[in-house]
Amino acid sequence: MNIFRFTSLTLAMAVALASSAQAQSLIDLYDSARGFDATYQSSKSLYEANAAKGEQARAGLLPSVGLSMSANRVNVSSNTPAFDRGGYGSQSATLNASQPLYRPANVATAEQGKKQIAVASAQLLAAEQDLIVRVSQAYFDVLASTDNLNFVQAQNSAVSEQLASAKRNFEVGTSTITDTREAQAKFDLVLAQEIAADNDLRVKKIALDQLTGRTGSEPLPLEIPLRMAAVTPDDVNLWVAQSQATHPSVVQAQLALDVARLEATKAQAGHKPTLDLVGSYGITQNNGSASSTQDYRNNVSSVGLSLNMPLFSGFGTQNRIRETLALEDKASSDLDNAKRNVAQATRTSFFGVQSGLGQVKALEAAEASSQSALDANKLGYQVGVRINIDVLNSQSQLYDTKAKLAKARYDVLLGGLKLRQANGTLSLQDLQQLNAALAK
Repeated sequence: MNIFRFTSLTLAMAVALASSAQAQSLIDLYDSARGFDATYQSSKSLYEANAAKGEQARAGLLPSVGLSMSANRVNVSSNTPAFDRGGYGSQSATLNASQPLYRPANVATAEQGKKQIAVASAQLLAAEQDLIVRVSQAYFDVLASTDNLNFVQAQNSAVSEQLASAKRNFEVGTSTITDTREAQAKFDLVLAQEIAADNDLRVKKIALDQLTGRTGSEPLPLEIPLRMAAVTPDDVNLWVAQSQATHPSVVQAQLALDVARLEATKAQAGHKPTLDLVGSYGITQNNGSASSTQDYRNNVSSVGLSLNMPLFSGFGTQNRIRETLALEDKASSDLDNAKRNVAQATRTSFFGVQSGLGQVKALEAAEASSQSALDANKLGYQVGVRINIDVLNSQSQLYDTKAKLAKARYDVLLGGLKLRQANGTLSLQDLQQLNAALAK
């Protein structure tokens, strides 16, 4: 069993060394996900569609031009020569143009178009921030699973040594069979944990590959030792205040309120007149007629103003105004709700990062204490004042603490990104700073 374990570990180390040259950084995998992830690509396409839709709203302020053409041919035959006209026809072309001069509803629609483009930008920004967090989450999940597997394998190796020691001591009569059986039970348990950890790592890598579109992704580990920076600024109220103006959800809610107000303006414009500048130019070519064989051509041009004054629409305009005012109140309430939700999420993320930093410090102290306890128990076991189970329990505590410490570090780093996402300031620069903490 020991020879098999040694061979497996040697192969695993060889594979790790071979793959380290091809390992990807956080930025590398983010770039891959940006071009592959279906959720982000869908958001990007939606942004382009909404941006084009917003531009359509300007059409109501610009001139419209149309060209119409027609041609016909008539053939008249009769058994009376006087009425036997033969064939004749006509061709015509008319150019029509119109320029709105006073249309308040169209002005409001154009402004709504600008707001829709801004909404599309906020939605795309939210999608980019979400992609940053999802890639980072998958990245650190793989690193955490890798660390956990390494710790379990190291514990397995330590338990194997303790099992061999217990067997030797039993053979020479310095320990009981209980020590051997306890070590064997711990070895079997750690072996089961190793199988589960190996499967968990495989699942986490599959999730990362699916997100980035790569095969066999190998994330770079963190640079050790890692300095965990404190949250800056160290005031939750400053983070919340910033979120009220920058978070994409708040921005979208504010824009939705602006659109609702413009919709009310459009409804009120139903009582106002409209004025357009209209003009046309037409050409008609006649090749004779029913009563004449002479060809002639007519050119007709016109220019004028078209005024439309609404008088009564069955109370439709009044009810439309009431509807838009109610929807404006709803949009205002939605804005308040968005600000409250963002503020709560920002506070939760802020205190979560602070708590995580405290846990990292505590676990670092616990790791040192667990190592000291293990060394003391090993020495005590050698001199006969400690039994085998004491050493095994100390080993379990040490490696469990190491795994928790590694996971806590990843949670703090990811929590920093989620904090910036919660208050709406997360950007690629934050990801680049985190990427700098990876091993070169």
